Amino acid sequence: MRAVQVQEYGGPEVLRTVETEVPEPGPGQVSVDVAYTGVNFADLKARGEGYRVPSLPFVPGLEVSGRVRALGEGVSGVEVGQEVAALTNGGAYADVVVADATTVFPLPSGVDLRTAATLPTVLPTAYALVHAVGRLQPGETVLVQGAAGGVGTAVGQLAKAARASGVFGVVSGAAKAKYALDHGYDDVFVAPSTNSTASTVSAGFVDEVRAATGGRGVDLALDPVGGETFRASLASLAVFGRLVSFGNASSAEPWRVGQPELYPTGLSVSGFSILTLAQTAPDALRALTEKAFAAVAEGVVSLPVTAEFPLEEASEAHRLMGGRTSTGKLLLRVA
Repeated sequence: MRAVQVQEYGGPEVLRTVETEVPEPGPGQVSVDVAYTGVNFADLKARGEGYRVPSLPFVPGLEVSGRVRALGEGVSGVEVGQEVAALTNGGAYADVVVADATTVFPLPSGVDLRTAATLPTVLPTAYALVHAVGRLQPGETVLVQGAAGGVGTAVGQLAKAARASGVFGVVSGAAKAKYALDHGYDDVFVAPSTNSTASTVSAGFVDEVRAATGGRGVDLALDPVGGETFRASLASLAVFGRLVSFGNASSAEPWRVGQPELYPTGLSVSGFSILTLAQTAPDALRALTEKAFAAVAEGVVSLPVTAEFPLEEASEAHRLMGGRTSTGKLLLRVA
């Protein structure tokens, strides 16, 4: 079968298509004939700096749609040939991937395989940020970094459906701002990158957030960037505000926050990682994912596929995402 391997860390050019053995599912696992694979920023960090890579060579990819190929011992709830979406620990840039049965989900009625590939990481993450971790209430306001990306696109729609009184986003360019405004955002602030090769944006959005909220700040801020952007998001909070960190795209030192920042206005900080939750609390992940998929089936939220590449052109997908001009969701077409 074909697989896209990382044999050494580096730029998109290190992604190489190779022929390799078809993986077989072990106990509690399912193998899937892949139709589409989702591309995520975590894949770029894996390729470039070894994020969550156990060893080399490594096949990236965290989410797929396709059909069940084989069942490992003890697996029930899905059948061979059934259309599914799956969250994986890696290996999804391939014709066949193996996933734990707890993270393999039958497709909701009316959801096709192309749409399904956009769901396993982004939708549960967005749903958790708005509801399970962020606990957004009707009438509250929310600030979202990366508002035009996959998670940001879904969060804007979910926050609006949750009756937020103000949904604000931060993006790196005017084209992204227009896109975000079409997907649930009331106002979008453009904070250009301070470095053309960086994956972060300038943290100079705090004054704009304060102005847009009459000086009050937002009730909930969602940050996948870290570093100075994390600090600026914290500074954008209202009294009793909440900040959820769900990534470190900047590769900055891990954030630290304590009494001096939190005590004066009663702020709180929490975190979320869908990949970690899959390992530590798979039942909670499954319940969360079912709710998120239901929101898609009911038309509450959709995630546009804005670019699609053949499996062999995975490097081009990485170049597009790494160039910070992409919006929505990028896919690899496998079968």
